[in-house]
Amino acid sequence: MLWINDFQLFLFDLDGLLVNTENIHYQAYLDMLFRRGFKLDWSFLKFCEVAHFDDQSLKEGVYALFPQLLDQEPNWEVLRAEKNRIYIELLKSSKIDLMPGVEKLLKELKTQNIKRCVVTNSTKQMTDMMRVKQPLLNNIDNWITREDYTYAKPNPDGYLRAISLYGEKGDRIIGFEDSARGVKALEKTPSISVLIGPIFSPNVRSILSKDVLYFKSFEDIPQDKLI
Repeated sequence: MLWINDFQLFLFDLDGLLVNTENIHYQAYLDMLFRRGFKLDWSFLKFCEVAHFDDQSLKEGVYALFPQLLDQEPNWEVLRAEKNRIYIELLKSSKIDLMPGVEKLLKELKTQNIKRCVVTNSTKQMTDMMRVKQPLLNNIDNWITREDYTYAKPNPDGYLRAISLYGEKGDRIIGFEDSARGVKALEKTPSISVLIGPIFSPNVRSILSKDVLYFKSFEDIPQDKLI
């Protein structure tokens, strides 16, 4: 894994990139809507296609499907808070698996003592629960959770905060995301942007810069040289 020595700071999203928790978010949204009297019949893949596109697509998609929900609760943040409470309950009883290739990468970064930071939309309570269930995440020393920045992805606020705290002049920085909205945030920073995972929508490639690197998983990254 020689390529990791080409960079001095690694930035990581969390859900769906390092840990397989997107299905728990999906179930939490289904449960939140069901408790309010609405049945969302999207498949998991459809959910990811919508939720991963930008910061408004899920809200707009759900309200378009359920106009009565908009009348019932027009403040999406209220619904998101309800979903998050359900997500935390589900997280307590769920197994948290690392995504393919993550274990090897995190161990190597720790061995080489290369700076690394998670920048996530999850709260500290959520990330603390994940780190208990999956202790290898503690190989990452620095964490920027939702309480630490103002504007969510695709705004680069969280990543810029991480760079200001942990980057140094002359550092070559690389960032990894599993969603279009996340990569759009990375593209507004000095980091090299890498999209990892399945591309759920054919529109994704068209909105990303030609400079964005893409691999289906961390296991598919060439071992000798990334760029």
